Amino acid sequence: MSFRFTYLLLFATVFSFSQNLKTPIDTVITTTHSATIKGKTVNYKAMTGFQPVWNADGEVMASLYYTYYKRTNDTKGNKRPLIVSFNGGPGSASVWMHIAYTGPKVLNVDDEGYPVQPYGVKSNPNSILDVADIVFVNPVNTGYSRKVMLKNGKYEDDKTFFGINADVKYLASWINTFVTRNNRWESPKYIIGESYGGTRVMGLGLELQNSQWMYLNGVIMVSPADYKVLRVGGPVSSSLNLPYYTAAAWYHKMLPSQLQNKDLLDILPEAEDFAVNKLMPAIAKGGFISDSERKAIAEKMSYYSGLSKDVILKQNLDVPNRFFWKELLRDKTGQTIGRLDSRYIGIDRVETGTSPDYSAELTSWLHSFTPAINYYIQNELGFKTDLKYNVFGNVGNWDRTNDNVRENLRQAMAQNPYLKVLTQSGYYDGATTYFQAKYSQWQVDPSGKMKDRFYFKGYRSGHMMYLRNEDLIKANDDLREFIKNSAANGKAAKY
Repeated sequence: MSFRFTYLLLFATVFSFSQNLKTPIDTVITTTHSATIKGKTVNYKAMTGFQPVWNADGEVMASLYYTYYKRTNDTKGNKRPLIVSFNGGPGSASVWMHIAYTGPKVLNVDDEGYPVQPYGVKSNPNSILDVADIVFVNPVNTGYSRKVMLKNGKYEDDKTFFGINADVKYLASWINTFVTRNNRWESPKYIIGESYGGTRVMGLGLELQNSQWMYLNGVIMVSPADYKVLRVGGPVSSSLNLPYYTAAAWYHKMLPSQLQNKDLLDILPEAEDFAVNKLMPAIAKGGFISDSERKAIAEKMSYYSGLSKDVILKQNLDVPNRFFWKELLRDKTGQTIGRLDSRYIGIDRVETGTSPDYSAELTSWLHSFTPAINYYIQNELGFKTDLKYNVFGNVGNWDRTNDNVRENLRQAMAQNPYLKVLTQSGYYDGATTYFQAKYSQWQVDPSGKMKDRFYFKGYRSGHMMYLRNEDLIKANDDLREFIKNSAANGKAAKY
């Protein structure tokens, strides 16, 4: 009898764990919490689960995993500001800003953002949950979000999800469903995107207006990627990186004493001016630049970058970022510097070469984020699944054609007098550099008639500036100020 019971139990256990792994389509787990934010008690509900995406035939084609934080002890209720939060990649989960920036919990890291054990999360006394509710969204193949099998036994084609315009289209529809289900149409609405998420939210601004009739108060870009300048090469793209070189070299004490002895913010305007007015036209001349001008530009580049004049000349004045990460400390320590945050140091197999073996900062961050998000979702939000949480997911051959997001943002702003834009960047970000972000802002509205609705904030850290505690505090306060400044306050939407 005992043997039979054991056999049946074993059979049942094996059977239960051998079922096909399926994505939940429409489900939510709700938990209640309390936090102290900016010295005040904030009670809130955390709702996490899946909300479907439908195709043109009304059939579920994907299900997106999200986490929604809603404050419960605020008299404004469903009229509170609502922020829809995305990360980038493309193919990155919303984990980064979720448990390191704006959410009610942050990673166990030191004050400069380096991982500490035991891994996990702690309360975030700087979260913007005191002034706005937040929903963190994971696009298809990120987090737990997945495509869902159709009735014909097939899946929707990748092109429905994996491209600049496809991504914007289905996510705008998902946001509409979320706002309707949660009765948030009266809320002032904001979208925030980090890195590729900057491209995403620039496009979403107009798509939400034109296709979903949803008008925003704010678009927020954190270390945004603009593919009109990012990794395209040429005089503009290349010269815009120089002020970042200045910042990184200053941090590592590689600049001449005339610059090194000044504060970072005192020297960056010099580097910016040189980049636009001297370096850009010099690179544009290509091989037809005179020898005297080439040498003069190389000498000044050396002054602002910490690289030798000889090395710059050998690069024909066009220094790739990956070479800078390898070269800056080559003769000093033989170490490399990080791509997304150049405060981080790496060790390569050999000191020769033109690019680092690995991204020192990313490996450090994955130490912290991956264990923490898996622990947090299961143990504190109460959501359990056998699906793997994709910190980075496969999004195929992402379609970057017909990239009109800058113009889309301009149209959205022109049509909506309430809409304002905030960009936040770290000075030590070598992937999406802060000066590229400034330049992108300049290019959105060539007329200059809306320039007073653009805001830029810089921080003494990298791509994820919020990992540094001082900047976590400042960046969240800048978001609070932006939300306050973009409130309608009873004024009509008119020019």
